[in-house]
Amino acid sequence: MNQQTLNQIQTSDNFFGKRDHNSILSYCEKCSYTWGEVDNANTPPTGMIHNIPEDEKVYSIVKNRIEESIPDITKMKLYRMYVNCFAPNERPYYHTDQEDGDGLTFLYYPQKDWLLDEGGETQFYIDGNLYGVYPEPNRMVMFDAKMLHRATSFRNRYRFTVAVKYN
Repeated sequence: MNQQTLNQIQTSDNFFGKRDHNSILSYCEKCSYTWGEVDNANTPPTGMIHNIPEDEKVYSIVKNRIEESIPDITKMKLYRMYVNCFAPNERPYYHTDQEDGDGLTFLYYPQKDWLLDEGGETQFYIDGNLYGVYPEPNRMVMFDAKMLHRATSFRNRYRFTVAVKYN
């Protein structure tokens, strides 16, 4: 993998303060979910989702923190924010979040803890190789929305991820 491609995946640990991190996790644990969505036209739905309404406090917390850390993001349009929830041992599919144009995807991992054998990483397929970003609690990942990727589930518990999409 060339360095330019590697630089398209950026992580930021301890992204939120403790109070906001706990608020986001609590929201993910308590909100209502619907059956997942289709990643590609030829794959069945996986996981469950909850679209976060713009008037929710969590929406403002996440949006404001992203804009604080990347001021130029305000030149783009935030068009969707939602929570992905995957049951243990679920197997999501590879997909891109955008086919054309410029777009960024942010993934936030709100869980309180993580152990290596639990899995749960976000996998990227780049130049014929797999690369994983593990779900370190309170980590935000940013990447080009055209990158082929997928979530993986935890072994024994539900995995929450807040997804934020800009174009």
